Amino acid sequence: MGDSAMDKAKGKAKEMVGKATGNDRKAAEGKTDRAKGKAKGAADDMRERAEGVRDSLRDRDDR
Repeated sequence: MGDSAMDKAKGKAKEMVGKATGNDRKAAEGKTDRAKGKAKGAADDMRERAEGVRDSLRDRDDR
């Protein structure tokens, strides 16, 4: 499980606990953790795409 998935799972758990106990702050922390996980996931996807483009350009130059 990657960092982004861990943050999303941790955030979901915190949010559920916060809602169940009426702790608005804990629920908000959970939402923040989930958003952080989504951002990390998007950054990882973008990095992988950039690496793919770079590799494609290198392969084209080697011909």
